[in-house]
Amino acid sequence: MPAIRILIKKAVVAEQLIGINQSDIERAVGIKKSGYRFSVNFIKDKPELLYRNNDIAQAFIAVLAEDEIIKEHLRNNNNYTFSFNNKYQLQIKSILTQKEVMRPEMQELLPGE
Repeated sequence: MPAIRILIKKAVVAEQLIGINQSDIERAVGIKKSGYRFSVNFIKDKPELLYRNNDIAQAFIAVLAEDEIIKEHLRNNNNYTFSFNNKYQLQIKSILTQKEVMRPEMQELLPGE
């Protein structure tokens, strides 16, 4: 978790990648299976989908939700995508909202703001 905390902060500037130990994943999920893959978008500190049929994604979301430092960072700083591939690598990247992508002078033209 300490490494993920650091990478979340760094992901605001650039996409981050970390290798995860296969036995740690199998222990956390309780299933020995290869080829785990998932992608979770956190929008305003909440996962975008429920992932009912993906035990590893649910376990990952639960672990992030239990960590107060990560929860605080997700709540206050940005939207993120966490992608896990079958090579046991976790990619963390910041998702820009439509407003963040627009040039500042264009944001001033948005109604209701």
